[in-house]
Amino acid sequence: MDTDHLTEQLRLIEERVARIEEHLAIPHARPDALQEGSAPEQPPPKTVDGDEREFELGQNWFAKIGIVVLALGIVFLLTLPYEDLPPAVPGLFGLFLAGGLFIMARILRKSFDLVSRYNRGAGMVLLFFATMRLFYFGTEPVIRAGSPAGIILLVSVLAVNVWISLHRKSPYLFNIALSTGFATAIAVGSGWFMLPMIVVLGTLSVAVSLRNGWTTVLVYATALAYLTHLIWAVNNPFLGNDLAFVTGPEASLILLLVYAAVFSVGALARKDKDREEIGIIVASFLNGGGSYALYLLHSATTFPSSLIGLHLLAFAVYLTLAIVFWLRVRSRFSTFAYVMLGYMALSVAIVRAFAVPDLFVWLSAQSIIVVATAIWFRSRFIIVANFVIYLSIVIAYLVVGGEETGISVGFGIVALASARILNWQKDRLELKTEMMRNAYLLSAFAVFPYAASHLVHGQYVSIAWLGIAGFYYLMNMIIRSQKYRWMGHLTILLTVFYVLFVGIARLEPTYRIISFLALGTVLLVGSLIFTRIRARRKRGEAEGEAGEGGSGGEKDPGGA
Repeated sequence: MDTDHLTEQLRLIEERVARIEEHLAIPHARPDALQEGSAPEQPPPKTVDGDEREFELGQNWFAKIGIVVLALGIVFLLTLPYEDLPPAVPGLFGLFLAGGLFIMARILRKSFDLVSRYNRGAGMVLLFFATMRLFYFGTEPVIRAGSPAGIILLVSVLAVNVWISLHRKSPYLFNIALSTGFATAIAVGSGWFMLPMIVVLGTLSVAVSLRNGWTTVLVYATALAYLTHLIWAVNNPFLGNDLAFVTGPEASLILLLVYAAVFSVGALARKDKDREEIGIIVASFLNGGGSYALYLLHSATTFPSSLIGLHLLAFAVYLTLAIVFWLRVRSRFSTFAYVMLGYMALSVAIVRAFAVPDLFVWLSAQSIIVVATAIWFRSRFIIVANFVIYLSIVIAYLVVGGEETGISVGFGIVALASARILNWQKDRLELKTEMMRNAYLLSAFAVFPYAASHLVHGQYVSIAWLGIAGFYYLMNMIIRSQKYRWMGHLTILLTVFYVLFVGIARLEPTYRIISFLALGTVLLVGSLIFTRIRARRKRGEAEGEAGEGGSGGEKDPGGA
């Protein structure tokens, strides 16, 4: 009875599996098809031969190129003046052709899907240009692009294109619709329409990108938004205006920060928050770099009197974006981009607020703040970038700083402080090497002797350098770091070279004697100290070996 029940259950399971295989279109495998211990036969790898390449070229690429060429030909046809025809006829003819392309795309959607899709894209482009023909390219416009009727017509065409792209669920078509939208903003020309239109299209592109996972749409819309704003900022030369930065309103600069915030949502609210793919990284760098490049260019050329306040505001916005990216998605690259742009804005404000050489003091002090920020964000990228900027500040000071007033000492202090912070928080930063800390220490090693040689009289340079060496030895005693001891050794050797090659030739006899006596005394004292330390270390090692050898109760006579 139990055997019959088990057999019935197996039969029912087989029937269910068969129905599942039939529903999923999985071929049913016969029991004798797979012998015991044999693996299923793998299909041979597909190879692309010459015929396949020929068909790829002829079937796909010929269709793509042909439709693009055809659409361009019609566009050029529409741009001719046609003086003998009524102004509305070329535009209406273009609208008729666009409708024909849409109808053809619908007819061919099953038999020739590729041609159908490209016909639809060409129809969207032609629909926009046919509408534009009512405003431009003729001897006289049918209606004005900036009039209420013209704006309504252009926005309606944009709405149709957006609907088609979303209905077909195609990022390719949506990018075409975006192109016509930003071109609409340029065609109208008014800043009061153009700038809000950028915000609307940016918001729409972010929403569509998040809903469908179209990262390419986010990147493309970001690039078009800042390109369109640039065209407006240089007085829209496409409408025949002279190329020059517009002088107002100043609040238009704030819109650049609004764009940056809007497009950052596309990276912040993405579904896959655990992985930062290349498209998101490109979008963040394009968003931050594009917004701040335009912000800096326009503000510096047109609103120099407001430069400090504008760039302090930019600093606050970009740093806030960096914090949000770090707290929400733990982004490494986007956080780095916005942090560095924020501190770049702060540097611009400092340069504007202070004169040479005082501004170098504030710029170097900012370097410590950046290091502290990098520790909080756990970013090695910020540390490396900050060191490059710090080095650039030092070089700029050497070139344009003029007479030394002690600012170089501040550079050395900043380098030592940065090195100490990095050593203190190296586990948080996950720094596997000492490269960056050594770079800061090397900077301090070079800066302090330079500062001393310019701040004290040439007769006392060697004495000052010996004082610097003593400072390094003191640091070694306080924090027990061999690096500072080596910095002291190398500073003493640097002093030896200075006394031998510079002191003999340039110093007066009295100061030459003092330098030699002081340097010789320091070297001898140092030698005695190292001799005592080494002897003490050897004695400790010998006693340790004796203790290990005397475990049986009898001391090793040679260990004492």
